[in-house]
Amino acid sequence: MAFRLFVPILAGATLRERIIACIGATIGIALTGVIGGLVLGNGPHVPLLVAPMGASAVLLFAVPASPLAQPWSIIGGNTMSALVGVIVAHFIHETALATGIAVALAIAAMSFTRCLHPPGGAAALTAVLGGPAVISAGFLFPFVPVALNSILLVALGYGFHRLARRNYPHVPVAAPANSHGTVDPPAQSRVGFRSEDIDAALGALDETFDIDRNDLDRLLRQVELQAMVRSHKTLLCEDIMSRDVISVDAHTSADAARQLLLDHNIRTLPVVNAEARLAGTVGLRELTLASGTVGSVITPAATAAAGFTAMGLLPVLTDGRSHAVIIVDDDKRILGLITQTDLLAATARLQAADRPSPGAVG
Repeated sequence: MAFRLFVPILAGATLRERIIACIGATIGIALTGVIGGLVLGNGPHVPLLVAPMGASAVLLFAVPASPLAQPWSIIGGNTMSALVGVIVAHFIHETALATGIAVALAIAAMSFTRCLHPPGGAAALTAVLGGPAVISAGFLFPFVPVALNSILLVALGYGFHRLARRNYPHVPVAAPANSHGTVDPPAQSRVGFRSEDIDAALGALDETFDIDRNDLDRLLRQVELQAMVRSHKTLLCEDIMSRDVISVDAHTSADAARQLLLDHNIRTLPVVNAEARLAGTVGLRELTLASGTVGSVITPAATAAAGFTAMGLLPVLTDGRSHAVIIVDDDKRILGLITQTDLLAATARLQAADRPSPGAVG
């Protein structure tokens, strides 16, 4: 409890992520200064770097998924705030009053143009309090060096995150879509909370959170899933999988594969290679396009290990595309198969087991 205030408050923060952020900030700020010097020269008339770039680097490299760290937020927020600061300083010569108005107007300008960026407040202050170099630059200051610094930093951040295999600029994952061409919501969106529930909760809390709304939706649905997996973690794939799996090889004719689907009343056929290892799957949809063998229409298979938690298959079997998950060993040899029906039946049994009997209710 004594050290509670020193615990990182950012969700998902790990030591590895912080080390990557430190390396990125070192490279980003250093190269921004070097390139700025090459472009502007090393004279005293214009600073190579403005102080708000340090704060921008914290967001860019430490929390690249934040809406406040996106390219338009950094470039637009810093540039627009610096421009506001220069304008305020030009008309208001009382320093204390000018600083307050500059920051307030910078927040308003960034909010209206959807580029809110906390270091923008520092950019506005720098424009008011920047000293001779800023005064001599005049209305050029928001563009050189502020906009130039911001563009260089974002470009370097983009390259660094690509090398580090991070998603930047951050694009929130789109909400699940119905893959059947109807207006119904996808299966995973028909239960639990709805989109309007998120809006109502945000309205009730009356706070602003540093997370995209779509990311919030995805996070909450993952929390629901993890809670279900945790509560039923003892049910494994090997407990509910079918073990007598009908499969074909890549040289099987499409007509023969279609007949197998019909004879066994199934929707998916695993396809194995010459070593009896899983190569993919085919279904009726793929086979209707095949004129020769199934090898020409194989699609990637959804797979899992026998010891994997069965409820962990929910995202795959409710995505509107996958009808079955193939259970394989470490050598990709088929051990079993779990269909949507298998998982639904297991879920029903678990719910029945958790429900108290009528005689047990007091």
